[in-house]
Amino acid sequence: MDWSPSDKDLEQCSMKGKKMADCPNFIRVLQFLNSTHLYACGTFAFSPRCVYINSETLTMSLRPDEGRGRCPYDPYQRNTAIVVDGELYTGTVADYRGNRPVISRYLSEGRRVDLKLDDTLGWLEDPTFISSTFIPDEGKIYFFFSEVGREYNFIDKFIVSRISQICMSDVGGQRTLQRRWTTFAKAQLLCQADNELPYNVIQDIDTLPPADGAPEDDTLFYGIFTSQWSVNSGRSAVCSFRLTDIKSVFAGNYKVLNRDTLQWRAWVQEKVANPGECGLHNASDNALRFVKENFLADESVRPVGRSLTLVSAEHNYTHLTVQRVQAANSRHYTVLFLLTESGCLHKAVLLQSGAHIIEEVQVFEQPQPIKSLKLSIPKGVIYVGTSEGVVKVPTANCSFYWTCAQCVLARDPFCHWDPVSRACVVVSKTHTPLGQDIDGGNVEEACNSVSLTRKTRFGPSKLPAGELVSVSLNEVVHIQCPAASQLSQQVWERPNSRLSSDLYLFLEDGSLSFVATPATLGHYLCLSIENGYQQTMAIYHVKQKSSPMTQSPTRFPGPQTHPIPTTQAVTRHGPGLHTSVGTWPKRTESRQEETRPTLSIRNTQVTTRQLGRNLVLWTETSGQKETDLHGGEPLLAAQRPCYLKELVVVSVLLVLCLSLLITMVLYGLRQRCRSRTAPQAGPATRDSDRRTPVEQEALNGNELLNKHNGQARHGERVSGLFCNGALTGPNGHLPNTPSEQS
Repeated sequence: MDWSPSDKDLEQCSMKGKKMADCPNFIRVLQFLNSTHLYACGTFAFSPRCVYINSETLTMSLRPDEGRGRCPYDPYQRNTAIVVDGELYTGTVADYRGNRPVISRYLSEGRRVDLKLDDTLGWLEDPTFISSTFIPDEGKIYFFFSEVGREYNFIDKFIVSRISQICMSDVGGQRTLQRRWTTFAKAQLLCQADNELPYNVIQDIDTLPPADGAPEDDTLFYGIFTSQWSVNSGRSAVCSFRLTDIKSVFAGNYKVLNRDTLQWRAWVQEKVANPGECGLHNASDNALRFVKENFLADESVRPVGRSLTLVSAEHNYTHLTVQRVQAANSRHYTVLFLLTESGCLHKAVLLQSGAHIIEEVQVFEQPQPIKSLKLSIPKGVIYVGTSEGVVKVPTANCSFYWTCAQCVLARDPFCHWDPVSRACVVVSKTHTPLGQDIDGGNVEEACNSVSLTRKTRFGPSKLPAGELVSVSLNEVVHIQCPAASQLSQQVWERPNSRLSSDLYLFLEDGSLSFVATPATLGHYLCLSIENGYQQTMAIYHVKQKSSPMTQSPTRFPGPQTHPIPTTQAVTRHGPGLHTSVGTWPKRTESRQEETRPTLSIRNTQVTTRQLGRNLVLWTETSGQKETDLHGGEPLLAAQRPCYLKELVVVSVLLVLCLSLLITMVLYGLRQRCRSRTAPQAGPATRDSDRRTPVEQEALNGNELLNKHNGQARHGERVSGLFCNGALTGPNGHLPNTPSEQS
């Protein structure tokens, strides 16, 4: 189905001064009208239009409707829309520049007419619409938005979060407020803790219906709020509001605007009418004029418990959805799904002690802006919408937890440990409360029928095996301790010894650093403590390296580990611990059994990979000699290297090397000098062979006359060098003639 603007429409949009990237048709309204048709509205090159779509054949109506007042012109302008009983209720802007905000009703039939807000000053002040919801028992539509709070006299514009209401039965006044809302009223939503600045800008909100059998007044609204103040920059908070508190505020007093001073003040006289009350369309003109001037509630809607539900100093949340979940003990828990601006999905359960983050799911590998977040309870998935597509994430990922301890410590209301199948599975009505403790996370009680992996301690007679770390004395050793979760605490232990801060450096990531000395060699045990439950995360055996002259290297097989699961989203449990990519993991083997690893020789820096909330327990390997781990781990005398013998060997080798080097240098100098003194005589010619002995003697006599003890005759100096008493030229050869006098 193609619903794109024509080339002419795109050209006209560009001529209006808009970027061509903003001129396509961006769908901003998509609602089900009935079981067979959808109603869609798009920006359509800054000329909004709406069409009917057959949901079965995906065909559009031939003649589109004008979308002004139903859909914004600008694709970046936020809006909200909801369809109730075939009528469309929208909150958007009704002009090209975005300066005319309206809350309207369209597609009305019979005696009902389309309505919108009056253009009276102060009804809406530059709003940003967020969401809308329908309360059946009230017969009202609630709109959530943020706007400028004109009732505050601040130098800078103060943004406030609002909730407004209209009655579905409203048909407008007969003379006053004709085709206008007569039941419009608004109030401030205050997300603020005591003695703190408010989180005054609403980002998203979702409705949680009451539990089965509970009254409609127990309806809750969970919203994400941020602050315009720099002191709270980058922080976000979640607040919840109860419907009964909202109704109480709308039934109270209202403010009135002084048109001369533009100042708001509380109405102290007797009320002529009750603003926001349904049925005012039949009221008198005097009553309608009163509600026209008095539409802002005097009191603010406070959060449940007058406290914040959740505060995050590290993550800026942008979208949320909420679900009520029945746990294995038949109690109901509220679970929030919060989406950060970087594309991380946080799953949190609300407890009496506060919010507990269960897991974090990295929905996208690269951060991208999120357009929508929708929850499908029947399908058990969450739909995350972007400009590139839609991704679905399951609400429960119980198969990720391998042991009962992992399943219980996660405190996920969706998950429960089944002792029969020995697996963490989704809660059903047939399961018993055993294997789940949402409030306390008590592993001992929840897993009392399951053989737990106890914390390993050093016994007096034998020690468990661990990863072997071979080091040299005076070498800096760094060993790591993986955390079971971000809520756990890492603790290091040694047998018969304390870890003093004078010898050991405890790093923030839980790792341990120290200098290898006879006192620091031996075994190290890393424990993870969470909710009083202790589990072993890693065991190291730091041992001095043996001499290569006395012991040949030995190969040890690496530790056995569980296969790495693949998931479709990157998941960090606990929160933020586990990371994997692909489809959600499903294990068929027993999750309670653990692998017995063998010793492995590592370098000085050791990193332990963690594949689950609990790391496999390192147990003693068969064939490991207890004599290697005797007592408080003194230096092993049997394998102590002989330093004297090594020193002698090294000294002899050094002397031999120096002697060889000196011999080579002397030999090179001798060869160099000999090459300089040797005459460059060619092979004997025929003329020399024909010389007589007398002629040869005469020639030799002339050469002897030219030199005398290395000096030139008659005081002449010859340019040359002396070597072994022989005169040579600049190039190392005998000169043919003496140098001329200068």
